[in-house]
Formats: sequence, C-alpha cells, structure tokens
Amino acid sequence: MKTFAGKTAVVTGAGSGIGLALATEAAARGMNVVLADINEADLNTAVNVLEAEGAAVEAVPTDVSDWAAVERLEQVATEAFGKVHLLVNNAGVSSAPRPLWESSLEDWSWVIGVNQMGVVYGVKAFLPGMLRHGEPGHVVNTASIAGLIANSRMNAYAVTKHAVVALSETLQLDLQEAGADIGVSVLCPAWVKTRIHKSERNRPTAERTDPAQVDAASLGAAQAIGKFVEDGLEPTDIAKTVFKATEDKRFYVLTHKPFETFIRQRFERILEGSGPQGSW
Repeated sequence: MKTFAGKTAVVTGAGSGIGLALATEAAARGMNVVLADINEADLNTAVNVLEAEGAAVEAVPTDVSDWAAVERLEQVATEAFGKVHLLVNNAGVSSAPRPLWESSLEDWSWVIGVNQMGVVYGVKAFLPGMLRHGEPGHVVNTASIAGLIANSRMNAYAVTKHAVVALSETLQLDLQEAGADIGVSVLCPAWVKTRIHKSERNRPTAERTDPAQVDAASLGAAQAIGKFVEDGLEPTDIAKTVFKATEDKRFYVLTHKPFETFIRQRFERILEGSGPQGSW
C-alpha cells in the first residue's frame, strides 16, 4: 500500500502498546480505524485518544481466540466503513516463564488461542472481502523475535510466534499465486515498552497463575523480562517502522538490530545440525 487516506484499517490488540501505536499511526495517515481489544477499559481509552485527534473510529470488544467474535468484528468493520484495506493481527499474550513440562495445558490453550488462532481467524474472516474488492491491501501479523529464535522458559509463546511467521510466509505465497494485490508483513520485534509481561490481566480469573506456586527461577525470569520490556523501544517507533514496511512491501520487519546476530547464528546452527542456543 502506498496510499492510506480514506481507507480502512482493522487493528486487534489495539487498546494499548504496539496495537494502539499502529492504530494511532493509521489515523494520523487519514485512515478509518476499527479497534479491537478484549479489554474494554483499554479500548474505550483508545477510542477517546483517536477521536480527540479527529479520527473516524469504530470500537469492537473482541476475544480473538473466539471465531464468532472475529466474524462479528469483520461484519461491524464492513458495515461501518465498507472495504477493509489494512488488517493488523496484533493481539498477543504471554504466560508465565517456566520449563515446558511445568506449563499447564490451560497455559497452552490460552496462548495458542490468542497468538496463533487469533491470526488464523483474522485472515479467514477478512481476506475474502479484501480479495473481492480487489483494491491494494496489506496484512500485518505481529510475531516476535521469539518467532525467529528460541529461549528457555518461553515455550508456548515461542511456539505460537514461530507459527505466526510460518503462517505469514504461506499467506504471502498463497496471495502471490492468486495474483492478489495484497502484501504481507510479519513484525518480529524484541523488547518494546508494552504490557505483554502483564498479559494475565486479560486472562480468565480461574486460570490465572498463582504467584505462590511460581518457583524462584521462574519468578526471576519474569522479573528480568519485565525489566527488558520497561527498557524497550517505544511502540510509536515500531508503528512507524511497520508503516514504512507496508509502503515498501517489506515482508520481514525486524526492529532490533543487535538480535540479527542471534538469527544468523540460529540458521548457521541449523545447517550444521547443532542444537539451539538461547539469547538470554
């Protein structure tokens, strides 16, 4: 996409962090914006921010792990603004860091439901309409640097982010094969000032991790991640990078240059047949 004014963007996880920054950037470029988030308080705050800037906004409380909810999001977006041109599958969560064998089945179900199936549902709901109207469009899927490298205690999160990268790659190839004028970008940031490390605030209460049951090593890992996040890049910087990638039809969107070394080393080790090496 080279032009944005008067077109429509749909952003999931738009209540805060990268999602809100992307929605704000879309509005600044003259787009209609459909905001989706499971946290209604965050969603309402985001609406107030964008409307104060004069943006045309529609807000839809949405659990992206629920297919019916994503279908409704598509229906509301279409009814409000007609054609959707930019789809940003950004909603994501992270469970408490712990060894794989200690992660509960509920952890896996929750993280896969939001991070992986949320992207599947977004593509499934919106791409048919984007293909039908035939105008230039773009899909941005938020993965993570954890979708390109692996670290200990990041099992469910890393698995789903690797899945988002692969899903985005196959989507790009499918669209090319179909001759569609729709680009794809997969966003793979490292540390950004968001609340990803506080994801459980949006988790069903009965499934939330009991801090008393977390071992010292896992608690230390969680605290370290929190510090990395707090010292990370600003979401607004990520948003500008993403929109530049959309204009340039750049597929892989890497935002943290120091991590390129770990990516390169990972693929060298794959070709060597060596085992994984973390970046902590």
